[in-house]
Amino acid sequence: MRTATPTRGRFARILMIAVLAAGLGGMLASPVFATNGYLIHGIGTRAKALAGAGVALPQDALAAGTNPAGIARLGKRYDAGVAAFNPNREYKITGTPTGFPGTLGLIPGTVTSDSDLFFVPNFGGVWERSSHSAFGLAVYGQGGMNTDWPTATFFGSSPTGVNLSQLFIVPTYATKFGSENHSIGFSPIIAYQSFEVEGVQAFGMFSSDPTKLTNKGADDSTGFGAKVGYLGQFTDQFSLGIAYQTVISMDEFSDYAGLFASSGDFDIPSNYVVGIAYQFGDNGAFMLDVQEILYSDVEAVSNPLFPALGRAFMGDPGGLLGSPTGPGFGWEDMTVIKAGIQWGSADWTWRFGYSTTDQPIGSTEVLFNMLAPGVVEDHITVGFTREMSSNRAFSVSLMHAPSVSVSGPNPLEAPGAQTIEVTMDQWDLEVGFSWGI
Repeated sequence: MRTATPTRGRFARILMIAVLAAGLGGMLASPVFATNGYLIHGIGTRAKALAGAGVALPQDALAAGTNPAGIARLGKRYDAGVAAFNPNREYKITGTPTGFPGTLGLIPGTVTSDSDLFFVPNFGGVWERSSHSAFGLAVYGQGGMNTDWPTATFFGSSPTGVNLSQLFIVPTYATKFGSENHSIGFSPIIAYQSFEVEGVQAFGMFSSDPTKLTNKGADDSTGFGAKVGYLGQFTDQFSLGIAYQTVISMDEFSDYAGLFASSGDFDIPSNYVVGIAYQFGDNGAFMLDVQEILYSDVEAVSNPLFPALGRAFMGDPGGLLGSPTGPGFGWEDMTVIKAGIQWGSADWTWRFGYSTTDQPIGSTEVLFNMLAPGVVEDHITVGFTREMSSNRAFSVSLMHAPSVSVSGPNPLEAPGAQTIEVTMDQWDLEVGFSWGI
């Protein structure tokens, strides 16, 4: 009888975890809400406690989601966490609809979104292939276009809201080079997303296919992309990290071909991040990252409401919802600055972080973004890790995104008739466990 070689054994364990990841996909692809647009503010409990900073200082197996090169520095380990996410969203409509022909009035009042607590797990593992290379697997969710307005928003509509969920399965390979002070990593990304919208029947007159606009139930899509990263340790204290994620090309949401630009196309935008880390003492470090999120990659997200609808009013089919140049959410690209600091002893590590950005929605785009207001800008985070034994640890992170409001006119009403204001804030509490470290 043959016995499995160590290499075969490692491969079998990786394959088993990949199968478990696929099996848990339905649980992981639960609603997650807008942080930096709709990208999560940090991946992994420790990174979340640092406001997402850490491209130059990997700390757990989820680090592959930030910088694939980082897993070459971690050794064999496993990490898992679960977050309790609390988004609070509200809109306020001021002004009475005119009822003029060709206008689209909104029902006045203040409405708060239901469904404000969600539980979202993540997990990852790293296996050393040799002293200078490693394999890893990270599984996590993110999203950001989720609302559940309990009353009708548009006249003639049902209760209104959207639900976007995303799941990422990220296998990774990283290797050291140059006296092992530098490493590079590569991650193919397997993505799954689910989308549903209700209550936008009133936009049927502006849709290229009103039968595929709203109330079609959940539709899903899958796609592929990649992430590459570099990590360099230039002195005992100073390191530099760089990572780039391609556009993740997704199948179309065919059931919503009359809503999203390009017949239901909803790719996941590219982003890149550059950061530094300076380590001090036995367990101290300061991190500073700058991330650029390119929402302009995705027409359904970045196309503005006008002048597209103006062209539709004039009879141009290219201005209708669902066409390649049709209306989207009007999101701009985002630059996010993240800073984090940690310090402690052999048994305790304390963390604090802060990130800031400009939310991506202009005042002229508020109407469509009532469905999915991703307007928070700042994230304040704290957390800690408690070493429970030589190979086990417990971590906690807490995030608060202070309230932000964006207001603007209802562009489908008579000038000055109605004003729309959307407001949101967020809390996120995550606990994580590490073992085999």
